[in-house]
Amino acid sequence: MVWKPLLPMRRPFPGSRPQPRRCARARVVMHQSVGYAFRFGRPRNGLTLIELIVVLIVIGLLAGLVAPQILGRVSEARSTTAKAQIELLGVALENYRLDNGTYPSTPQGLTALRVKPAGSPVPMNWRGPYVRKTIPADPWGRAYLYESPGRVDRQGFDLGTLGRDGKPGGEDEDADHGNGG
Repeated sequence: MVWKPLLPMRRPFPGSRPQPRRCARARVVMHQSVGYAFRFGRPRNGLTLIELIVVLIVIGLLAGLVAPQILGRVSEARSTTAKAQIELLGVALENYRLDNGTYPSTPQGLTALRVKPAGSPVPMNWRGPYVRKTIPADPWGRAYLYESPGRVDRQGFDLGTLGRDGKPGGEDEDADHGNGG
């Protein structure tokens, strides 16, 4: 059977019904009332509502599985950062003591590592600054607690932070961090 190319519908004479035409693709007879898009499925642009719902469910499941692991790592990172900063400030305080014979007093605080203190005890051999940048706040945005002489280490200093809650004691991210002596 030989198929003819698609031609516009022909009316044998004005006012008559359109004659059926042959479609080479579907090998069926089509009438003008049955549209091309309905019969052959024109390519669609966009997504259906069901497809959108499925995509949102998949994204929700992935977020539900991944988010708790990431959030747990953030609290670990803050605690680790606090311990590392306390260690570095402790090294700077030891360098200050080696140069000046004593640690900065509690009123002089950690700023004595950046700027030569004027109050008592006046450092005789200050070779600072002992830290390159400004004294950092703890990972929770509060200043580190410094005491010299310390309550724990009577011969040295106490340096620490009270954790996320800002209160003594606690567990996990609320735990206190310090040099302990």
